[in-house]
Parts: sequence; C-alpha cells; structure tokens
Amino acid sequence: MTTEVGPDSPPIALVTGGSRGLGRALVTELLRTGWRVVTDGRDPDALSRLRDQVAAPGTLSTVAGDVADPGHRAALISTVAALGGLDLLVNNASLLGPGQAIDQAELVGTAGFGLRALADYPISALSDVYTVNVLAPLALCQMALPHLQRRTGRIINISSDAAVEAYEGWGGYGSSKAALDQLTNVLAAEQPGLRIYALDPGDMRTDMHAQAFPGEDISDRPEPETVLPALARLIDGDLPSARYRASALLPQVTG
Repeated sequence: MTTEVGPDSPPIALVTGGSRGLGRALVTELLRTGWRVVTDGRDPDALSRLRDQVAAPGTLSTVAGDVADPGHRAALISTVAALGGLDLLVNNASLLGPGQAIDQAELVGTAGFGLRALADYPISALSDVYTVNVLAPLALCQMALPHLQRRTGRIINISSDAAVEAYEGWGGYGSSKAALDQLTNVLAAEQPGLRIYALDPGDMRTDMHAQAFPGEDISDRPEPETVLPALARLIDGDLPSARYRASALLPQVTG
C-alpha cells in the first residue's frame, strides 16, 4: 500500500472498527507501510492491545466509542483534521443484529444464538443495525468529504455477499449492506473526482462470523489478512468507483 503523498507527509487513513477482524488487519498493514491511521472500536481494551503492537509511536490514533454516536463521529473527524487531512476512509464497523436462543445441546452442550428471521425481527433492533451499517457510514462520508476532496482521497465501504444473496436469517444485516451499496453507488456518481468503492470481502474467520454461526467450526474460513491484497488494489490502483468482490480482485491460483 503506497505512501506517496509527500516527502514529509505520510498519507492518513480513518478505519472504523479497527480493533478486531478485517479492520485490525487493515490498520496493521497500513501502519506497516508508512500510513498514519485513526481508528476506533467499542472496546477500549482491544484498542489498547492494538496500540501496544505499534512499532512507531505517533502513527496510530485510537478513539474508543460507537460510530452510531454523533459525538463519537465528530471526535474521529476532529482527530483527522488535527493530523492535517485525510486520504482514505474505510467504513468497516458493522453491527450483525439480534439473535434468538437456539438449542445447541447436541453440538456444544450449551445454548447459543442464531440470527433472527424477518418475521420476528424487532423493528427497534433493525433501526440499530441500519444506524451502524448505513447511516453512520454516510454521516462519516459527509463529514470526511472536504478533507478527502483536498487530497483526492478514497472511500471504501465494507459490504457483504448478504447484500445481494437471500440467506435465511440475514435479512436485517443483508438489507443494511444492500442500502450501503446503493449509497456508495450514488455517492460515487455525485463525486466523480474521488474513487468510492464498496467491497465484499467474502467469508472470513472473524468474531462476527463466529457469532453468526454459533457452535460451528469456522476454522476453514480464511483469515482477514487474505483480503488485504484486494484492499490494496482499491487503495493503490486505478480501478473505477464500483462495487467489487475481494475474490475477483485477488490473484487466481492455477494448476
């Protein structure tokens, strides 16, 4: 991931949800390649552990909080402004949604949670999912645009295959990601001077994926780090604004 902004001015990224999963993997890679990164998460301890792994002090700024909170979003943008600008916004933070108790005695000996069907999905919970997965990313895009426009920056909104496929139990999360995809499409049309992407990373071995499949062994899913080459193509390349699947951006293995 390139760092060519100026001899004394490393590029600056804001990555939401950077304390775990794909967000953490991306934050770590950006720092490794010379970026300055602002990130957040709801767990201050997880952010503290992330800071402990940073080799160069001052290259990572963390802000604990929830992207659903307008005050927290303002704090993120204020941190970016204090650093001097923004080259990359990655809306990665997501909310899976409510679960329902299921009997898993035969699988793991305890009860777990499965995703809610739309027929009994609490509307208040759906509102929470849309706030985190749709409204908060748009609000951050609106607030970040002046900073991105000055530096011809990029936006990457993390989507999901559930945005385009009808999976049972994924109606809340999937429809929110479908809405995010369309917001991305329209924002790209309205901001032709910027590159604005939606990226479907595919299945990954993350805490969120484990929550969606309680009691299942998800060790066969790829690690989040495997998505980094696809992200690098969006961050460093010249692909037009659009929705992409990570698998389509990764090198194809033959033989």
